[in-house]
Amino acid sequence: MATSTLLSNPNVLIGAVDISDQCTSALFNINYTQLNASAFGDVDTKYVKGLGDHSLTLSLYGSFASSETWATLKSLVGTAVTVIVSPSAPATPGTYSATNPGMTLTGTFLAALPVNFSLNELTTMDIEFTGGVYTVDES
Repeated sequence: MATSTLLSNPNVLIGAVDISDQCTSALFNINYTQLNASAFGDVDTKYVKGLGDHSLTLSLYGSFASSETWATLKSLVGTAVTVIVSPSAPATPGTYSATNPGMTLTGTFLAALPVNFSLNELTTMDIEFTGGVYTVDES
């Protein structure tokens, strides 16, 4: 039977900073380059996994209060950082499970920090982390 999960409290950590209260969307893209492994005599194309090319896109409110979105991200532009996304905050920090996996990009790069200022709307930031080593903590 198919099931759906309503995520009401996902957890987003950028470095050691919990930015969950400013995040409205997280798109984790797990991607590997496909390498053609076909050889003479094959009747079908075969592929093997190449290098990972992962990304994480976050939609955030543009809070300028201390220790919020702007203060956390402004110094990370052009640097590599570790980001963890999980369906909900773990009961004990850093403790994840099969039903609440911690999806991690270690050494992921933040190239830009676009800030959207619009009249009569909340300030937002749609940022993308690219690259890095992908792991899942389900223990």
